[in-house]
Amino acid sequence: MSPEPTSVGEAPFRCAAASLERADPIAGSAANVRTWLLLEHAGPWGSDALLDARLPEGLGRALKQRARSARAKALLIRRHRARADASAPVRVFAAYADPVSPRLESGVLADPREALEVDLAALRAGGSSGLDPVEGPDRDLFCVCTNGRHDICCAERGRPIAEALAEAFPEQTWEVSHIGGDRFAGNMVVLPHGLYYGHLDPASALGVAEAQRRGELVLDHLRGRASYVMPVQAAESFLRAELGLLGLPDVEATRRVSDGNLSTVTLRALGASYDVTVRSTRSETERGRMTCKASRDQPVPVHELIEIIRL
Repeated sequence: MSPEPTSVGEAPFRCAAASLERADPIAGSAANVRTWLLLEHAGPWGSDALLDARLPEGLGRALKQRARSARAKALLIRRHRARADASAPVRVFAAYADPVSPRLESGVLADPREALEVDLAALRAGGSSGLDPVEGPDRDLFCVCTNGRHDICCAERGRPIAEALAEAFPEQTWEVSHIGGDRFAGNMVVLPHGLYYGHLDPASALGVAEAQRRGELVLDHLRGRASYVMPVQAAESFLRAELGLLGLPDVEATRRVSDGNLSTVTLRALGASYDVTVRSTRSETERGRMTCKASRDQPVPVHELIEIIRL
């Protein structure tokens, strides 16, 4: 079933605008994934990028299977305004978003099918994927979702962000295929840290990039740290807001105990430990379409702070 058409003269539905109007909570909305594979492909991508893009026969499906077996996320990437060139070398990245010691590796492939040789399982286990390690203050990748065929909001809101970031940080900026959370467009993930940001515009995205270079977070737009499950993401954001902590290493989750929809997360911060209790539910009053293509309203996911206790 497809969404009902709009009336003549009526603006088309946009899930990101509706999310902003509802003031959907943003904390605790990032996908939970630690291992990443990024393969350069100038596009077009299609709705399901790995399956719809013009990759060598069978490569997209094989990459999906490889990522699934390694509990990884495989994405296509491209430079802003890049043009397809079958003869050009292909960049590939492998990242492990450890919350304490994230790692990034990279290489250049003569044939995109060589991406199947990247050892994601070894990377996840603490070794190398077979690519070269990337170090230094400029290693962070600003990955902006612009996959408009998946959701139009990603293109409309993502491309201006990619343009602004590409001008300021040309080597670190990539457009990427679908990363999840269409209604939070413009969306960006910072790798290898696995930091999801949402409801960005060009100015706020530049602010996030500048903060990242200082080793800091921007809480107003932080969806969560992908290395944690969603309630832990929310607990980290709540504690950081309570204590005013913005530094990347300032807070670390050490334990989670769940009881139904309640999660008590133990976090270290400022030399002390805190228990943060979060209730994760779906709103009984706020409903909406989570994507532009959705055919019906759904309850909005909510993480509610119950209490913060210093141990």
